[in-house]
Amino acid sequence: MDLSPVFFINSVLLGVGLAMDAFSVSLANGLHAPHMRRREMARIAGTYAFFQFLMPMLGWLGVHTIIQSFTALTSLIPWIALILLCLIGGDMLLEGIRSKPEEKGSEKNMADDIVGNGKLILQGIATSIDALSVGFATAEYSAGNAFLSSVIIAVVTFAICIGGLILGRIFGIKLKNKASILGGCILIGIGLEIFISHFF
Repeated sequence: MDLSPVFFINSVLLGVGLAMDAFSVSLANGLHAPHMRRREMARIAGTYAFFQFLMPMLGWLGVHTIIQSFTALTSLIPWIALILLCLIGGDMLLEGIRSKPEEKGSEKNMADDIVGNGKLILQGIATSIDALSVGFATAEYSAGNAFLSSVIIAVVTFAICIGGLILGRIFGIKLKNKASILGGCILIGIGLEIFISHFF
């Protein structure tokens, strides 16, 4: 197993790059539910970290087993991310437009709404699915190195997402009901960015 400083630095940098979409979605979630509890923040960041760990490992396995099917799947990545993020972002956007400040639910309900298991899993998949292609970058790694690199990516993602949630909460409190509109726009923008960047 390669435990050189270069390996760790590369894994951390890879984690930072892959976590940017998850950071943006965390920011949107924090904007939408600025009063969420620390436990909820840890659950959101932990879910994103799990998927950022899982996708590179699946990519590595794909390269070493079913390379042709895996290559075909990568062409669907931008479409999947675009559809999922636009659906979630559109729902958040409409909620922000329809809601009046006095009609907002309780602080607990706002937090629970944005981090429901279904939405959270979809967000986790949408923000990490492009990490499947990392399997090409780590194809020469041993199984141990690929696993360790994925763990490092997950840890980096968790830390960055906690930061995004904290920032989102700060600005969400100040923006009040307008935060849901901004959060929805952010999610749709991320979906478009992932989609466009894969073709241009």
